[in-house]
Amino acid sequence: MTLTIFLTLSLLVGGAAFIQGAVGIGFALIMAPILGFVDTTYLPVTLLVLMLPLNALVAWRERRAIDRQGASWITAGRFFGTFLGMAILFALSVRQLEIAVGLLTILAAGVALVSPPFRAGPPASIGVGLFTGITETATGIGGPPLALLYQHAQGPVLRSTVAICFLVGEIISLGVLFVSGHVTQEQTLAALFLIPAVLIGSALSRMVHAHINGPALRLAVLIFSIISGAALILKG
Repeated sequence: MTLTIFLTLSLLVGGAAFIQGAVGIGFALIMAPILGFVDTTYLPVTLLVLMLPLNALVAWRERRAIDRQGASWITAGRFFGTFLGMAILFALSVRQLEIAVGLLTILAAGVALVSPPFRAGPPASIGVGLFTGITETATGIGGPPLALLYQHAQGPVLRSTVAICFLVGEIISLGVLFVSGHVTQEQTLAALFLIPAVLIGSALSRMVHAHINGPALRLAVLIFSIISGAALILKG
């Protein structure tokens, strides 16, 4: 990783962390296509490691608003989805992984843009957890299904519940990836170098998360994600 790439990635990582800290989604949607452009081998491990401190901080900041029952159902589904995600990761080549990340980014962002209101129950929560386990383990992307599930909840509930589900799920995914030999020193070092940018972006989000125009920013994130996903498909 050259100095120019490192500085550029640090800026983008900080911005993505700021957006997720303020809105509740956005980090993986923004950074997965970007990391795919830089080096596909960074996916999903580097992305998952970067999200650990981000989601831990957001979950702790608004811990009183966590939907604990919903998070439990999501985590149950998430656990089983992890192994299906591993199967996909084993089956895909680098080029196929680039296309898969792009397609999943566009699909997830598109669904989040047009989905109608609905009430989340245990079946929906388990289903979302299962789907999130598959996509996040294989590509690092899992936010839109969770955000879709809580899109009509209050901001603190969405941010905190999505964060705690991510945090637990990322630990599961990284554990399975490590045991299967998919975690490398290069991936881990790249994440460690970029973690300060995550912490800065998350800290800045504390100043605005209660006041920021969430719907407009969320729309901008999803549109950007669709464009980035399309570009990554073309690259793949």
